[in-house]
Amino acid sequence: MAADLSRYDDVLAFLGRLPEEVPALQVVVVNGSAVTGGWDEHSDLDVEAWCSGDAAATYDAVLALARHELQVDHVWELPEATWPDGRQCFVHLQPDAADLSRPTRLVDLVVQTMPERLTMDTRRHGVPVVLHDPEGRLVLEDDDEAELEAQRRYAVQQTAARRQTAAWLVERALARGDLAEATTLHLRLAVEPLVRLLRIEHCPARHDYGLRYLRTDLPAGYAERVEALLPGPDLAVRARAAFAWQDGVLARLT
Repeated sequence: MAADLSRYDDVLAFLGRLPEEVPALQVVVVNGSAVTGGWDEHSDLDVEAWCSGDAAATYDAVLALARHELQVDHVWELPEATWPDGRQCFVHLQPDAADLSRPTRLVDLVVQTMPERLTMDTRRHGVPVVLHDPEGRLVLEDDDEAELEAQRRYAVQQTAARRQTAAWLVERALARGDLAEATTLHLRLAVEPLVRLLRIEHCPARHDYGLRYLRTDLPAGYAERVEALLPGPDLAVRARAAFAWQDGVLARLT
């Protein structure tokens, strides 16, 4: 079932006429949870655009028009170094985005320079809603499977090699009473690598998506099992359970 994007009708209309105002734009799509699943009343609208020439100049033009034509409350612009060939910002169309008593209206906008060949892996990103692509530049095509497999293999190898060191770091912090350090290490060395292994096993195309989309990407009940390992008053027990689960998945993957 297609996501109901109607609360962003004004944004979609703006995006539809945007290439007339900014001719450098060659492809404009909506992606993210609107096309991958999990869309709800608090989802932002993910917009990705590619342009000819200088992406920074096109981004500036698009953002200036958005400020002029949309009711923008404020904008968070990510550092220029975030994208080597583009810019990204979050355009807030209402104040206090953390107030979830009303539907969220927030646009995640990325503008990049058009590559020589523009492809999108639908296994990873879903089938985008194409708003502008008059020359058919966007090709829906799987990413290089050999490269993805190499990334997954390396992740498994690193997790297995780090396993004992990781557990020692968590246990040492707990033994010393350094709860803040133990909590950080537990998430970084126990929970996040475990989820990476589970993704490699159950949704390999999205192996690097971290703790997001657990309910859509992993088997039923796995998200709840992972959440039961998140930091709590019995952190030592949870850390040992997370590492034990890592061991089980590693045994299957190696």
